[in-house]
Amino acid sequence: MDRVADAAGADPEILRLENLDTDIPPPRAAIEATRAALGDLGRLRDAVTDRTRVMFLMNPSIPSGAVMTREDWEEVARLCEPRGIWLLYNAAMERILYGGRPYVHPASVPGLEDLTITVGSVSKEYRMIGWRVGWVAGPRRAMNRIGLVSIYNVVTPVGIAQPGALAALTDPAGGGVAEAVREWERRRDVVQAELAALPFVQCDGGWSLLVDTGKLGLDGEAASARLLERGKVAATPMTHWGRENAGQYVRIVFSNEPVERLRGLGERFRRAM
Repeated sequence: MDRVADAAGADPEILRLENLDTDIPPPRAAIEATRAALGDLGRLRDAVTDRTRVMFLMNPSIPSGAVMTREDWEEVARLCEPRGIWLLYNAAMERILYGGRPYVHPASVPGLEDLTITVGSVSKEYRMIGWRVGWVAGPRRAMNRIGLVSIYNVVTPVGIAQPGALAALTDPAGGGVAEAVREWERRRDVVQAELAALPFVQCDGGWSLLVDTGKLGLDGEAASARLLERGKVAATPMTHWGRENAGQYVRIVFSNEPVERLRGLGERFRRAM
């Protein structure tokens, strides 16, 4: 049984494709997903075996906001290169970084340049959620089969979406990404200041963070219900985002909440808990 080392969210479902003019070994029908926490490279090393074929990583991570450094990617390269493991990289939020953190694409790291398959989208950075326009880039030897997957599994974006995405991507001013990141960082700062007395996970990128409600005596589902009922806060329970401890967290998303609405979040949490 082949394996996927996944640190990006819910369990992947992988279907067999026939081997068409490529030296990529096709995955078997049954895939065992192993959980590796982003940022915990020891556990990631433990998850990789001689049966691992693909490593699936997103940076920054949803929902935690964890960000990988160049040193982290170098460790990933040490795991992938000698075993020929593919890196399936979700790049949808890769420039949403805070605190001056540098942007590092894994394909720029020695050992990963010929193993990285990048999946991008205008949904996150360009604030075009729902437009469903994205792309895949990778080594030529992989792209034939990826193209087949796209043909049979992807609905063609509507006419207005494609030129809209093109306009965003080719905008000389950058499509407003830098301005959006600065605003999201302001919102992140307010959220973390409001939750300073609570067990939240430091968010270094993206536009969501986790609160460990298990340390407050509540699982994620119970905490989510209380927050909505008593605090008027919509927080998503992470129940199905992992196998080990996901059920003790809730996610706070601040992508569309102005700073004024985020102030007072801490008091709402304390009232609900």
